Amino acid sequence: METKMETRRRFARGSKRKALLGLSPLLACAAVVLALLWPSAASTSPDPVGMECTAGNTVNLETATGHVYTPDGNSVFMWGYKLAGGSFQMPGPTICVTEGDMVTVTLTNPAVGGVPEPVSLIFPGQTGVADDDATPGLFAGEADPGGATVTYTFEAGEPGTYLYESGSDPGKQTQMGLYGALIVRPTMGANFAYNDASTRFDPNREYLIVLNEIDPALHRAVELNQPYDFSTFNDDYWQVNGRSFPDTISENYAPWLPSQPYGALVQVQPYNAASNPYPALIRYANAGAVNHPFHPHGNHLRVVARDGRLLQGSGGQDTSFEDFTRTIGSGQTYDLLFKWTTVDSWIDPGGDAVPVTIPGLQNLVFKDATTFYSGDPELGEQGALPQGTTSYNECGEFYYPWHSHALQEFTNFDEGFGGLATLLRVDPAGGCP
Repeated sequence: METKMETRRRFARGSKRKALLGLSPLLACAAVVLALLWPSAASTSPDPVGMECTAGNTVNLETATGHVYTPDGNSVFMWGYKLAGGSFQMPGPTICVTEGDMVTVTLTNPAVGGVPEPVSLIFPGQTGVADDDATPGLFAGEADPGGATVTYTFEAGEPGTYLYESGSDPGKQTQMGLYGALIVRPTMGANFAYNDASTRFDPNREYLIVLNEIDPALHRAVELNQPYDFSTFNDDYWQVNGRSFPDTISENYAPWLPSQPYGALVQVQPYNAASNPYPALIRYANAGAVNHPFHPHGNHLRVVARDGRLLQGSGGQDTSFEDFTRTIGSGQTYDLLFKWTTVDSWIDPGGDAVPVTIPGLQNLVFKDATTFYSGDPELGEQGALPQGTTSYNECGEFYYPWHSHALQEFTNFDEGFGGLATLLRVDPAGGCP
C-alpha cells in the first residue's frame, strides 16, 4: 500500500479532500485528482479561493529569481516581481486600486537575488505613467542590476482588469515571469465591475484567471547564462495564475507551492433571486505570447468588457454577449459575469427533480479504497461509508472543467490532463457546512 507521501506525489502535491460524485463524463477520467482540493490547516490565506489583492495606492516591488513547480515533478527557473521584503512569487502581486487613485509603484532590482539585467514596469491601458530619473529604456525607465530603483506614478484610469509587465526585452522577460495583474475598481463601488448597475456582482465571488505558457529550454538557458534561439521557442507547460492543473484547484497559499500563491478554483452557488441574486465576476488576462482559447464547461458566461472597456454602444446600448469559448489574445483581458442556473432543479427540494432510487453500498463502485457513484443521473445523499474509504463527494457539490480548447495546452509536458485548466465548483444553495 502506498504511503500518504507517495499518494501526494502521485496526485501532484495536492491536499487530501473529500470531493466529488456525479461527474460529467469528461471529468470522470480525472476524478481522482479532486482529492487534492481543499485547504489544509497550514493555509495562511484568509480566503481559500478567489482573487487575492495587494491593496493600497503605494506598492514597493522587487525583482527576484526562484523556481515554480509543475505537477509532473519538475521545477522551472523563473524571474518575478515580489513585494519588497517578501518571497519570490509567480505571478507578481495582484495590485488593486480604485479609479482616480494616484498610484505609486517603486521597483528595485536587488544586487543579491535580483534579475541580472535592466528591468522595468509598464502598465498597458493606463495613461500618463511617469517615472523618476532612472536609466532610460525603450518603453519605461529601467532599474539596472545591482540595487537600482525606479518609481512609477500614474492616476488609475478607467475601471477594469489590466496587466503590468516588464517593458525591458519583454519577449524574454515577460516569458521569464515578470508580470502581474492590476485591478482598477470603479468609483461606483467594489461590488461593481464598472460604473454601471448591470455589472454588480457578489464581492465574495471574484476570480482572476491569468494565463501564460513556458518553454523550459529557455528558462534553463537563462538559469545557466547560456544563449537561446527564440526561433526555436516551444512551450511545454501552460499555467493559470502561475500553476498547472491540477495544482490550479488547490487553495490560495497552498504550503507545497511556496512560490505560487494563487489558486484558480471558481466556486459558486445556484442563482436565486432572493438569496443569491448577484453573479460571480471572472477576470481573464493573458500574460503570454500565445493566444489561448479558454473553454468553460457548464453555463455560458456574459462578456461585459474587454481590455478595461465596458461593452457599450455609442448611445449606451448594452453590447455584452454570452460566450462559451473565448480566445484570449496575447496581452488581452476580459471581464465576465457568471450565474449558475440549476436547469434540473437538482438542489431544490420543491423542484421537479427526476425521482431516483438512492443506491446502497452494494451498488457503489469501490476501487483502491475509493468510492465512486453508481452512475445515476442525479446526485446521491450523505451517509456513512466503511471505515477507511475515501469519498469524492462532500455535500452534493459537483464540478466542471474550465480549460484551454487547444488541447495540447491541456497537458503537462504532453501528459494529460494538466496544464491550462482549472475547475468550476457548484455548491448546493447555502454552501457546504
